This record gives sequence, C-alpha cells and structure tokens, in this order.
Amino acid sequence: MKTYSPNPYLPLYEYVPDGEPRVFDGRLYIYGSHDTSRGSWFCLEDYVVWSAPLDHLDKWRYEGVSYRRDQDPHNADGRWELFAPDVVQGPDRRYYLFYCLRMQQEFGVAVSDSPAGPFTFYGHIHYPDGRLFQEHMPYDPSVLVDDDGRIYLYYGYTSEQIAAKLGATVSPGCMVVELAADMLTVTGAPSICLPRDKDTAGTGFEGHGYYEAPSMRKIDGRYYLVYSSEVCHELCYAVSDSPAKGFSYGGVVISNGDIGINGRKYPVCQIGNNHGGLVCIHGQYYIFYQRHTQCTQFSRQGCAEPVTILPDGSIPQVEVTTSGLTGSPLPAKGTWSTAYACHLTHKDDMKMLRYREADVNILPCIWEDPCGPTEADSVQYIRNITDGTAIGYKYFLAENVTGIALSLRGGCEGSFKILLDDPVEGACLSTVPVTLHTDIWQEIKASLAFDGVHALYFIYQGTGSVSLKDITFLSNESR
Repeated sequence: MKTYSPNPYLPLYEYVPDGEPRVFDGRLYIYGSHDTSRGSWFCLEDYVVWSAPLDHLDKWRYEGVSYRRDQDPHNADGRWELFAPDVVQGPDRRYYLFYCLRMQQEFGVAVSDSPAGPFTFYGHIHYPDGRLFQEHMPYDPSVLVDDDGRIYLYYGYTSEQIAAKLGATVSPGCMVVELAADMLTVTGAPSICLPRDKDTAGTGFEGHGYYEAPSMRKIDGRYYLVYSSEVCHELCYAVSDSPAKGFSYGGVVISNGDIGINGRKYPVCQIGNNHGGLVCIHGQYYIFYQRHTQCTQFSRQGCAEPVTILPDGSIPQVEVTTSGLTGSPLPAKGTWSTAYACHLTHKDDMKMLRYREADVNILPCIWEDPCGPTEADSVQYIRNITDGTAIGYKYFLAENVTGIALSLRGGCEGSFKILLDDPVEGACLSTVPVTLHTDIWQEIKASLAFDGVHALYFIYQGTGSVSLKDITFLSNESR
C-alpha cells in the first residue's frame, strides 16, 4: 500500500513556514521560521527542526528546538524574532545555520555537528577587516556550496512600505555575495542577480520581479533560484548557467491560492506571502511552500507538492493539493480532520483575493482551539462556514464508500451538497440537510457512494454559520 503525507505535512498543531528542505545522511530536514496559532506577528517562536527518512516521507520526527533567538549576542534580550533560515554543510562537514533577526541589517551564523542541531552561535557575517556585512538589507539567507567549493549567499527584501515602518532599507533586487570557506567572511562585493519590481522592464521578469525568499539549488549543472515575486502568493524560478549572474525568468512553480492554474484569477483558499524551495528525493523533485490559516498572515504551515522538470529544464506550475508530499491520494477510510482542506472559499471572490483585508468574522478559515495542556491536544477545524462556502480536498481514493458522517456545530439551517471533482459542475453524491443550534459537536450521517480517485467538495447552502471538524467515511463494514 502506498504511503501518504497530506498537506500540511507536519502535525496540524505545528506552524513552520519559510521551509527550506535539505537532505542530509538519508533524511529530509525542514528548516524554517516558527509561527504560532493565532499569532499576532511573524515568527514568534524559536527555531525547531523536523525530519523524515527518505523512504518514508510520512514518518516525521520532531528533533526539538534547534536555536533560540537569545543565543545571538546582539539579541540577548530576545527582542527580535528569528526570520527565515537556511542550513548547509560546510567544507569542514559541520552544519551551518544562516539566519536573520527581524529587519536587523546583519546575518547571524550558528553551527552544529548534527543537521538536527542544537546549533550554537558562531558569528556574524563580516568583511575581512571585521566590519559587519550590512549592505542591501541582509534578509532571507539562502546558501549554495557549489561543486567547486565556492560558497554563495543569496538574500534581499524589497517592500519599501514595510521596511520604512520598521526603520530598514530595502534591496535593489535579489543580491548575491561570495563567502570564504569559514562561512563568515565576505570575499567580494554583492551584486544583483534578480531584478525587483520597478526594474523589470525589458528583462523578461515583468510582473514577476523579485520580492523576497530566495532559495538556490543546482540541478543538472544549472542554477535554479526559487523566489517569492512581487505577486507575493507565488513562488517563481529563474535559471542560469552561472551561480551569480545571467538569470532568466522561468515561470511560476506554485501559487498558494492556485492562481494561474488553468487561467484561474481568484484563489481557492486564503493566500498570502510564500516561501519555500526545491529538493530532490530518489530522483523526484518537490516544491515546498506555505499555506495561511486563521485569517492571518501569522499562523503559516508548511506544504509540499511533487514537481516535474521537463527535458528543456522548465518547471510547469503545479496545483495545490491535499495529497501533498508523496503525491498519493488519501484513503477515503476512517476519520479525517477538515483542516486538511486545500480548497476553502467564500462566495465573494474579491474578499478572498484581498488577503490583507481578511476578516475572521466573514471568511471561512482553518481554526484551532486549545483543548489540553500541550499543543498536541489542540483541535483544528473549519469555522465560519456560511452560504456559498466551498470546501475541497484533492484527492481521495475511495473503495466501496457507502456513506459519510460530518462533525458539526453552530447555528444554521441549510444543507451541504457533496460533489465530485468540481465545486460547481461536479456530480452530486448527496445533499445533507443540516439544522443546528449548538456549541457541542454533533455528527450527521448521510448515504453516498463513490469509488476511485476523486476530488471531493462540500458546498454549504443556507442561513447562519456552521463549523466542520471531521469527515468520517463509512462503508458496510463500519456501519
């Protein structure tokens, strides 16, 4: 039986965005920043590491806290948050963690003998004379240790509005600078390798200028630089035969709202900033990205999808799915949390598109309630389901499903239409009447039948507002 690793690939109570996937010693490691449920700002928690064996990408292991913000001597009071990091193995075979603190114009480096950490402070990136490297907004580090041993650092941030609020300057584009073998010393002057939004005319990057979140990989002798574009919700890629210059625009790898897939103009779920990278496992490439929950930009979770690199080196845009890392459909058996939804829309498309104005009192969203002493005791569900809300999953594999049970609470009078493969024109499997006036989870059952691999959609029509926690698939054996 195929294994499966749904999106998000970590436990539903975990919030590790800005994920950089790295393979070390037969395991896949995820290095990212660390949000919190119902967060009031980005990256409120210290760094943690999760890993999985390459042959079992469904078996994630928590490696613990890898680095604390107060370990940096310039942040001993813990005032500044740890933003997106990267980890590479240095020439001495040790593991180097590159990071930045919130809008502080410097890079920190920590080191460990293990890819899981914990990491200890090693130093700040500097010039040979000891001066701190501060040019062009050190932010979102990505590091390449090339085959010839040369080391390149990519970085940069271009939002003038946000930088001005925080007293920082912006980058003129995606920057690259070379480092010495000590992983700390800058050996030359930084240069621009990708243009930002206002400098894209005539470059091929028009409409997809660099914004933030670089992630460099070398693939079949060419350099692929994944980045978050001016559009924000999309991860694009650029390609060059050189690690430091000559990049041409490749295209969009993924949008965390599926915008652009089949000409789509409106998101299929809450959109927001995006950050991730490529990794190769047993010959298959994957793109890591992030989704947004709880109608905020501050409670992000890591997701991943398989990608195809065509013979000409191009990467077609991939869709957002529930199937996730392994690409295998989820078995339509037992109980699934509705928080694995990859499609979650309000009937007003513009309210979904204007993500910076997202209103938790209007839009449906993935939510979390603490229900015990630990994060693992929390419960995730979809709240604020109102008339026209569409909830979808790509994909389920069904074998002799004969019914379904929905765990619901709220105050509503209406019904859920359950559709196959399309939220508008899909075949209707069942219409489930729902009348509720309770804060206690209630189970409502309905008969339906489907087999094979399908997308599954739940469309609410009616009055009031309802929350949906679990979906349980029923068969003759389970009834």
